[in-house]
Amino acid sequence: MTSPEPPTLGARRNYRHLDPARIVETVRRLRARIAERFPDSGLGKVTAELQGLAEHAAARSEKMARPHWPIRAGALAASALMIAIAVGAALSLHLSAKIEGFPALVQTLESSVNDVVFLGIAVYFLLTIERRMKRREALKAIHELRSLAHIIDMHQLTKDPEQLLSDAPSTPSSPARSMTRPEIGRYLNYCSECLSLTSKLAVLYAERFDDPIVLDAVSDLEDLTTGLSRKIWQKVMVLESASGAADSDVRRQMRDVR
Repeated sequence: MTSPEPPTLGARRNYRHLDPARIVETVRRLRARIAERFPDSGLGKVTAELQGLAEHAAARSEKMARPHWPIRAGALAASALMIAIAVGAALSLHLSAKIEGFPALVQTLESSVNDVVFLGIAVYFLLTIERRMKRREALKAIHELRSLAHIIDMHQLTKDPEQLLSDAPSTPSSPARSMTRPEIGRYLNYCSECLSLTSKLAVLYAERFDDPIVLDAVSDLEDLTTGLSRKIWQKVMVLESASGAADSDVRRQMRDVR
């Protein structure tokens, strides 16, 4: 009996990076699940927006991973031209062989250093145009995902399990309580899944574009979604505790009847 062959390097790489197509498919299936269980719900419409952002993120992150050759060629050409002009101007100077005194020497050195520094700044500005453009695009996309995370959190605010467990009367301004206990639990789980997928979409940009500012923005969004999910799971734990207590009461009543 032969032993199975070890996985190839290409197969292992599939588990080291996020697959944008798989994320889009997961969001699409989540949207279908929400539409089937809660038709015409606000969360379903938010998930449709999340699906659009996921499809856009897949294409945008793939584009950001590729080099933008026209920008690079233009920046290199402009930098080479500036350096050539500076070198040509330096060679065309006809300085006297003798510098009159120490102050004149200091002034000449200072002027030369300033010219070199300004030239270096200009070259650096040109060579980093592509990175700054991609950074601006990534930060804009992450900002959209951050706004969507807050919208998802708004949809779970009124799904309070304590309203089901208490006998306090509702007021005229109280939100409608039309969901049962299992439906609220499922709705909260869907909200948590939406938040998790939102953070995964943000990670796509950091994975394809290695930039410290983008990495910080992604980390902030992950902290936000983790905190919001923690609040949701606190509600889920309350529901599960109440369900467990209710089941215990039913079993106790059945034992009493026997």
